[in-house]
Amino acid sequence: MIKNTLFTFSLLIPFVGHSTEISSPLPYIEQSAKIDGELTEQAWERAKKITINNVTWPHENSPSPVETTAYVYENGRSLFIGFEASDPNPSKIRAFFRDRDRAWDDDLVGIKIDSFNNNRSAYQFFINPLGVQQDSIENELTKSESTSWDGIWDSAGKIHDSGYTVEVEIPLRVLNFDDNTDVKTMAMEFLRFYPRNERLRLSSMQLTHANNCWICQMPLYSGFKKAKQGNNVAIIPSLVLNRSETRDIDGSDINDWESNNNTEPSLDVKWAITPDMTLNATLNPDFSQVEADTGQLSVNNSFSLFFPEKRAFFLDNTDYFSSYTNLIHTRNVAAPDYGIKFTSNKQSHTFAAFVANDEHLNVMIPGNLGSRIVTLEQKSDNAALRYRYDFGNTLSIGTTTTLRQSDDYSNQLVSIDSKYQPTSHDTLKLQLFASDTEYSQPFIDELCDGENGDCNSQSKKPCEQFKDCDFDESTLRVLNSDDTTGIGYLINYEHNQKYWRMFGSYRNHGAGLRSDLGFMSQVDYNKFVTGLEYRWYGTKESWWNRAKWYTDWDITHNEEGELLEKEVQTNFAVNGPLQSTFDVGIEHRKRTGLRHDQARLNINGNTDRFTENRVWTYMEFKPLSGVFASLNLRTGNKLDLSNNRLGKEYFARPVINVNLGKHFEVRLRHTYEQLEAQSSNVYTANLTDMRLTYQFNINSYLRLAVIRTDIDRNLSNYIDPDVNATYKGLSSQLLYSYKINPQTVFFAGYSDNGYQDDDLEKIIKDNKTFFAKFSYAWLM
Repeated sequence: MIKNTLFTFSLLIPFVGHSTEISSPLPYIEQSAKIDGELTEQAWERAKKITINNVTWPHENSPSPVETTAYVYENGRSLFIGFEASDPNPSKIRAFFRDRDRAWDDDLVGIKIDSFNNNRSAYQFFINPLGVQQDSIENELTKSESTSWDGIWDSAGKIHDSGYTVEVEIPLRVLNFDDNTDVKTMAMEFLRFYPRNERLRLSSMQLTHANNCWICQMPLYSGFKKAKQGNNVAIIPSLVLNRSETRDIDGSDINDWESNNNTEPSLDVKWAITPDMTLNATLNPDFSQVEADTGQLSVNNSFSLFFPEKRAFFLDNTDYFSSYTNLIHTRNVAAPDYGIKFTSNKQSHTFAAFVANDEHLNVMIPGNLGSRIVTLEQKSDNAALRYRYDFGNTLSIGTTTTLRQSDDYSNQLVSIDSKYQPTSHDTLKLQLFASDTEYSQPFIDELCDGENGDCNSQSKKPCEQFKDCDFDESTLRVLNSDDTTGIGYLINYEHNQKYWRMFGSYRNHGAGLRSDLGFMSQVDYNKFVTGLEYRWYGTKESWWNRAKWYTDWDITHNEEGELLEKEVQTNFAVNGPLQSTFDVGIEHRKRTGLRHDQARLNINGNTDRFTENRVWTYMEFKPLSGVFASLNLRTGNKLDLSNNRLGKEYFARPVINVNLGKHFEVRLRHTYEQLEAQSSNVYTANLTDMRLTYQFNINSYLRLAVIRTDIDRNLSNYIDPDVNATYKGLSSQLLYSYKINPQTVFFAGYSDNGYQDDDLEKIIKDNKTFFAKFSYAWLM
């Protein structure tokens, strides 16, 4: 199959060509501008002048209502950009002091750079009028933007009577590019975001909405004749001080705190071996994340929750590891002693690999109706490799390999994927993966709560030694010897025009497929999805600017052909005044309930089928500078997983973010969920996530985060009332941060956690932590 696919691709390669667009030269000026937000140096008078005069979103290439000019030059070491952004009402400029990468809703100017000119990815640098930086990497292959990438560059901004000015210096060592050529050619787009009644995207180029690849449309700029990256080395030592106190509040003496003091030095090294090859290494790293995750409710959910990666070592060049399926989710690596990562992008070749050990082993056991995390206190080794080759601008072929092993446990996965764009309107994506997994006896003991001796390792079937176990799907997946190897594949096609798009995809995950270094929470299923979207565009006279109608239909079976789910959904969305969005939709779903006999994986004859009908709406708007509000409402039939019956759901999630002045921000997010069945309440869940931030300046802030969970269950309406009627959780964190740049930082803070269940009369803390972290980056 793979050979036939590669042969088919080889027939298409002769039709793939590079852009023949003539590039525009950028001037070389030796002088370095002083980055202070004032365009006063003579170098700006000689710089290339670029007009940003096209509204490319939400409208298509209409004239800009404001004037914006970019001035650009390079000196062989850095790229300099100056922006002059006029505004008829400077008092309405939206700009606040914020932490890095948190000012995306402000007025912004910036640049996108495809430094390899291969239409695969682009660096994005944006600055608000106060000089606050946002940077990210746009990945054309996965259609995603990663704000986790942080480069070291300089910017400054000033607001004045006629608008604002911004100055930017981007050291060329921040970019990956091929310096073997004399004159370098890069694709660039100069941008301004103008958020008022509408949020206008203003560009230096015209953008065709019918072409789904925006990076492919960026114009070319040549120059950088003297640009040489050299062997750049960054050495970043860190010191972490930590004091934690814990206690067992379910024990006899809840006043018995156990203290642990910890001092951990660590070292990170980043070496640009060549301009297109980078080596990252870390020793004894502090891989704890500084800021608390956003709170999530896990009530009435059979699948594991997803939390994004936030740690710097794994985030650097993370887009090099991306494919259409999340095969590399590095939060699986919890506490390593070391890590090594190598990335390279040379001409049409992209390569990435990392190796890291781990003091713990966290493995997800997926199924078709749920998943479960197994945690073992044993060391593990982890490795991942990703390679992609681009045949011109329209065809890519990649492969991914991952490995996890610990004692008698191991998981290996190999994947091959491709993306083919025969026209600007059509995209075909293919991915094939295969895995081999071996579970050890400690896995079986952990899944069975450590009870009852050893199981027959030959048959790995539920045997007499486990007769007292309470089997679930995850246990059976581990015990089943047929589930040690598996394959899967994805086929996705999309046709996109200006006013409409249609798509279809088919995904198959075999019962034995495992991606233990990734995030694959469901296996033993195949799913077909097809859908259509139609769009309308408003005019300047319209009260709305964009509207769309979307619908899709999908059906899911297991490997035996037994129906798991069938769904049809549709929604209508319109964008209107005050940067508002109103979206309303309905869903009709037939889905499988829980298994009656948990010791069997059968669906037919072992489950009930339920019909869910739900209606939902989402609304958001930004009526004033520094104010964001949204509301998500949902109601209808929903499966009560604890009792395997149909219930009535009521769901609400309001969000409000408010800036009080230029420095203080309040962010409040509340989730309410209630489920009723048989005319009586089943549970009521509330989750509140509040974050208060005082941003002293661009470099430092003080933040308080409080997350409270409150779940009340009506035990009289539970078939098996072996759950807590009350659960309350409370966690808080006070954090001070000072950042000179993304690698030279100081953090100090305090956090605690507590809970209440049926055995406790109030929330009692069981964990307190004081911490400080300092790291400094030497650039050589």
